[in-house]
Amino acid sequence: MKENYIQKLIAERLGGKKFGKDTVIYKFEKIKRARRLAEAEHPEMKMIDLGVGEPDAMADEGVIRTLAEQAAVWENRGYTDNGILEFQQAAAEYMKKVYQVEGIDPETEICHAIGSKPALAMMAQCFINAGDITLMTVPGYPVMGTMTEWLGGEVYNMPLKEENDYLPDLKAIPKDIAKRAKLLYINYPNNPTGAFATKKFFKEVIAFARKHHILVVQDAAYAALTFDGTEPLSILSIEGAKDVCVEIHSLSKAFNMTGWRMAFVVGNALAVKVFATVKDNNDSGQFAAIQLAGKYAMEHTEITEQTNQKYSRRHDMLVETLNSLGFHAVKPKASFYLYVKAPKGIKGGEQFKTAEDFSQYLIREKCISTVPWDDVEHYIRMTVTFLAYGEQEEKEVMEEIKTRLSDVEFEF
Repeated sequence: MKENYIQKLIAERLGGKKFGKDTVIYKFEKIKRARRLAEAEHPEMKMIDLGVGEPDAMADEGVIRTLAEQAAVWENRGYTDNGILEFQQAAAEYMKKVYQVEGIDPETEICHAIGSKPALAMMAQCFINAGDITLMTVPGYPVMGTMTEWLGGEVYNMPLKEENDYLPDLKAIPKDIAKRAKLLYINYPNNPTGAFATKKFFKEVIAFARKHHILVVQDAAYAALTFDGTEPLSILSIEGAKDVCVEIHSLSKAFNMTGWRMAFVVGNALAVKVFATVKDNNDSGQFAAIQLAGKYAMEHTEITEQTNQKYSRRHDMLVETLNSLGFHAVKPKASFYLYVKAPKGIKGGEQFKTAEDFSQYLIREKCISTVPWDDVEHYIRMTVTFLAYGEQEEKEVMEEIKTRLSDVEFEF
């Protein structure tokens, strides 16, 4: 078949003439394919999904009711462009109540976004020119790095290692790299490691950014999900942070609102203004009724507190279950992720060279889905957002995991 001329028009950053012809299969596509095959071969065994990165629960009834009510209001029908003041004011109060961040100006230091994912992409559009560098943590959420490369910039990866509590070693960044860097992306609590940043680390980040004239973008998608007495922490609560930092907060995880696409950028006023300018040329704002539902959510932080109780309980169960099977799992202080080293193999049986090998084995043989990470050593990420209604069903899921894996002995 003759090649369509459209193929020749595709931007080189997306592959150009080779777009769609790459034979490399991304890991999440591999997971989907393996799951379909396993479900077809084992119809008697229900897939246990420990890989999904979103809440298993619906949004709170009050949030849903607010959406329904506000969607029927005539004044809410139109474009909102860079947002409504009521949402921004609620976000400022939320930062004060949950994170003890005082003095946020809702008009100049907050801008809503239609989810944190496009906000991260747009932050790169705001600041990156060809040849500029974005410092990224790995493993991690790659959106800002991908957009950096599409804009002709470069990505410098900072490995997250267990011996450093999964915090990047800023001292290891070469001077010439730091000199060319414009953006520093961090994400705490972290996806996928579940690591929780300390005030000491945030102070180091701020000092590093000030020294090298870098803007810090702290992705706080999981910041409100904390356990066992750990208090939520915002980098903006640290002195001097607003001089060098913006933080992106999402309502998806804290309020079970993944599909609602509601987030906000908060922090340095000039950076927020630049973001708002770029955003204004990318979208026309989230539906006002959704923003007002988000306002309701942020005014009812007990929603997150209830969610945290559930996730904490499930973490306890999953850690106990995995450790009884020979894993070395440690409960995180925050997030719904559990990051554990993949075994090297099965005693007297199959060997795993990578975490992906192990993840594929779990899907293929045990109908248990996880996400592998081979960026820095070999780990699998599990989540406690598996589908279960109430404690009894949670216990049944744990028992089923134990049953399916107890017939093999893993070697680490």
